[in-house]
Amino acid sequence: MKADIHPEYKETQVTCGCGEKFVTRSTVASGSIYVEVCSVCHPFYTGKQRILDTGGRVAKFEERFGKKTAK
Repeated sequence: MKADIHPEYKETQVTCGCGEKFVTRSTVASGSIYVEVCSVCHPFYTGKQRILDTGGRVAKFEERFGKKTAK
């Protein structure tokens, strides 16, 4: 293996939007990563369905096209 061509592999703290924090290893220079979804809050792992709308995209869509009403 060539010397000094690989980035430093160090402990990195991952912070989720739900508040969960855990430590893993990564080559990220800052030493911290922010994610919107993790295994604690992801619907696949929790079995609960919820809308993840961090940017207001669903509200913007409903405002533009309106909600369908039952006939």
